[in-house]
Amino acid sequence: MADDQEQQQEPTDDLVTSSHTLGDKAYTVTTGRMVLRREVLTDGAFDGHKAKAEVFVTSYTLDGTDPADRPVTFAFNGGPGSSSVWLHMGILGPRRVVMGDAGSLAPPPYSVVDNDESLLPHSDLVFIDPVSTGYSRAVKGEKPGEYHGFTADMESVGEVIRLWTSRHGRWLSPKFLAGESYGTVRAAGLAEHLQTRHGMYLNGVMLISSILDYGTADFTEGNDLPYALYLPTYAAIAHYHGLHGSRSLEEVLREAEDFASRDYLMALERGHRLADRQSIVERVAALTGLSADYVDSVDLRIEHVRFFTELLRSRRQVIGRLDARFTGWETDYGLERFTDDPSYSAILGPFTAALNHYVRSELGYANDLPYEILTDQVRPWSFKEFENRTVTVAGKLAAAMRANHNLRVHVGSGYLDGATPYYAADYVLAHLAIPTELRGNIDVQYYPAGHMMYIHEPSRQRQAADLAAFVRSASTR
Repeated sequence: MADDQEQQQEPTDDLVTSSHTLGDKAYTVTTGRMVLRREVLTDGAFDGHKAKAEVFVTSYTLDGTDPADRPVTFAFNGGPGSSSVWLHMGILGPRRVVMGDAGSLAPPPYSVVDNDESLLPHSDLVFIDPVSTGYSRAVKGEKPGEYHGFTADMESVGEVIRLWTSRHGRWLSPKFLAGESYGTVRAAGLAEHLQTRHGMYLNGVMLISSILDYGTADFTEGNDLPYALYLPTYAAIAHYHGLHGSRSLEEVLREAEDFASRDYLMALERGHRLADRQSIVERVAALTGLSADYVDSVDLRIEHVRFFTELLRSRRQVIGRLDARFTGWETDYGLERFTDDPSYSAILGPFTAALNHYVRSELGYANDLPYEILTDQVRPWSFKEFENRTVTVAGKLAAAMRANHNLRVHVGSGYLDGATPYYAADYVLAHLAIPTELRGNIDVQYYPAGHMMYIHEPSRQRQAADLAAFVRSASTR
């Protein structure tokens, strides 16, 4: 009897289904929490399955299509600690938030409208919130911290993908991953994990605001690489804020990239052996929009948050890390590092309001838990697999491509993204351990916006077209 009661107390899927239209296309939405289970062994004998986590998933399937020919895209954001709200309500899903843009933000309470550029006409969509984000939680008696790390996170998201694919009969569908920010770390790891653990070979991986090697963005003593790889982004930001006169962005970026990869990187390597220091100081200052005195005082090495705080100090403004088109204020303009990212402050409210309204009022899913948009509850995040070495998944992506020579990779970068700089992504791709024959499998696109480049309307429309074209091309049998 006790065993029966315990079994009855096991959580079950709490999914709800609804029907909608986008233009002349009908689609079905299924949203709610899927229960993940582990196999239990007692004294070496199989003892059933035990619930371990409930993962919030929202899936969109286009009605009247053949599942064998219909692509499906599994999407998630990063953080770590982020829900999938940004890709879901920003660019991929059939409904999107209207928030305005830098300099013309819409006031609360915001609105949600049809997304005519949604990826849904080209691919079914499955949005996944990793454990402790969104409505996803560990079950009673389980420790959430066990999911807050590179491998455990990747394996749990991979289990959701395997379950959804099996339950919906989609093993013969073209399959894609779409990850943003830390989600690109997860996606690159999953490309290999799904192959080696489940024999699931993908058609494509979409990496949006990519960071595959933390060494390219880790401003630590002795690591000069990030200073060089961020320089073109600093130049793009200075250009956006009018510090390059009438020069075109393309001209500024060409000069910055050439300088960063040659003279600047060599100058940093020289240290106190550098003979022509003043000329390097002046070139860095001219490209970044900072004063020569500042560049000299920080020993040529400009840390990114210090840059966002310093660049427009004379205007009494700080600029956004996620999106440098946004500016904000401080109470103390003597600070070395800003206290708030104005770009994150601008997007948090609209996306939070949109998601909470949409899920409950339009999709009919009710849950009184707070929907964790971007939570610190996952920290500290465990990278124990990379102890005493740089966190990088470039090797995993390369291994997946070498084993599956049909695997395609799309990389989308924002020139004004101060969190995952575009030139660092280019650097990692250039060093990817794949043969020359596979380099044509990589598609790279750039946008004049930030980390969530789709909040910039022209970038959103072009990026949506780029992602659709990538899925169509990589789905061809």
